Amino acid sequence: MPTLLIVHHTPSPSTQAMFEAALAGATHPDIEGVDVVRRPALGATVPDVLAADGYLLGTPANLGSMSGALKHFFDTVYYPCLDATKGRPFGYYVHGNNDTSGTTRQLDAITTGLGWSRVADPVLVTGDPAKTDLDACTELGSTVAATLME
Repeated sequence: MPTLLIVHHTPSPSTQAMFEAALAGATHPDIEGVDVVRRPALGATVPDVLAADGYLLGTPANLGSMSGALKHFFDTVYYPCLDATKGRPFGYYVHGNNDTSGTTRQLDAITTGLGWSRVADPVLVTGDPAKTDLDACTELGSTVAATLME
């Protein structure tokens, strides 16, 4: 069974709400035959990444960058997973208080380096997530998971 790995850092109510919405989309009853594994960014490992067939990433934008936790995740898995994960589908969401552009640049650069294939536009939210933002996270989760359905 294909596996979707959700790697997230959820230190605030806003990022927690976005994570829960993305998870709801990934585990929607219409998504069949996909195992969804979720790991906090500081707990995700090389074996988690290698065992997964696709990825959903979530992070706050902190001081113009992705969270240190997600950066640590990439520092840990980048080279060990570089060749083995090329072409795998992924998506991401970012929450910032006033800007997400630096985080977006970082995520795009790292995932391009890994050779991952973005299958949906990122969900970028500043301020409190509105219902439409959470709906977009749900759609993101569904879309990424659906790419793994056999």
